[in-house]
Amino acid sequence: MTVQDVRSFNRFYTNVIGALDYGRRLYAPYTLTESRVLYELAHAPRTDAADLRTQLHLDAGYLTRILNKFEEDGLAERGPSDTDPRRRRITLTAAGREAAALLDERARETVGAMLDTVRAEDRPRLAEAMRTVRTILGDSDSDGRAPRPEDVVLREPAPGDLGWIVQRNAALYAAEYGFDADYEALVARIVADYAEDHDPHLERTWIAELDGRPVGCVMCVRDDTPGAARLRLLLVEPDARGLRIGDRLVGALVDFAREADYREVVLWTNDILGAARRIYQRHGFVLVAEKPHHSFGQDLTGQDWRLDLHATPE
Repeated sequence: MTVQDVRSFNRFYTNVIGALDYGRRLYAPYTLTESRVLYELAHAPRTDAADLRTQLHLDAGYLTRILNKFEEDGLAERGPSDTDPRRRRITLTAAGREAAALLDERARETVGAMLDTVRAEDRPRLAEAMRTVRTILGDSDSDGRAPRPEDVVLREPAPGDLGWIVQRNAALYAAEYGFDADYEALVARIVADYAEDHDPHLERTWIAELDGRPVGCVMCVRDDTPGAARLRLLLVEPDARGLRIGDRLVGALVDFAREADYREVVLWTNDILGAARRIYQRHGFVLVAEKPHHSFGQDLTGQDWRLDLHATPE
């Protein structure tokens, strides 16, 4: 690779991003930099000016002019910092939050329109290429900061996500625990059964999304025991662990099971999955049985866990 290769790519990508012209295409009186400041303030509602300048790599004078404009327009307010009286804290007003939400919605629509021109079979390659560029060049995320729990969105599966569940379960369990193809076959059967016949009022799948890509999942399906829901296929990608994604997925499933009037939630796991078991315990699941077995090419100890949805919390 040469300097010219990088410069050529930069010119190309700048032209692509030009299609997202924040003043013209988003029908908003804000520049791209002003929109970035609004976005950061909306996702970190108690931000000091000094921290904001560092996060966005902005000149102090330039940031001050932007914040002055926001104050004049009634979008932001400045006050003393909670941690350092020498600093100034910036918060969005209700009008500022509304403007940020509108910009975000229009940006999503515009990017969505651009992605509509990309063939479905090419989108995974495009997403992987973007992640590769960011990983190699050392940027933790598109805003120059590490991902935060609030950056993760739980959503229903989109086309292709059920296939992703099968592929990622098979790949991760093979890499981390040495599971063989029997496990992939099991996951494929579970997912196929769900895709072919599930009651949306009683069964549901959640996808955890971070920065536009799936990083976790869990499924709630009816158990053979009347009144029981079964938790299946909880997974969190290794590079997204530490963001409480597993906790949120299990919490969403438990809330759904209660609303669907299930009596209990049950699950089967193996004792080697320590992190998952700790999540289940935090949500009130109780170990009810365990038994050694040989499956997926490994000697394992299977465990049955149960959560009584009608029990009174201690």
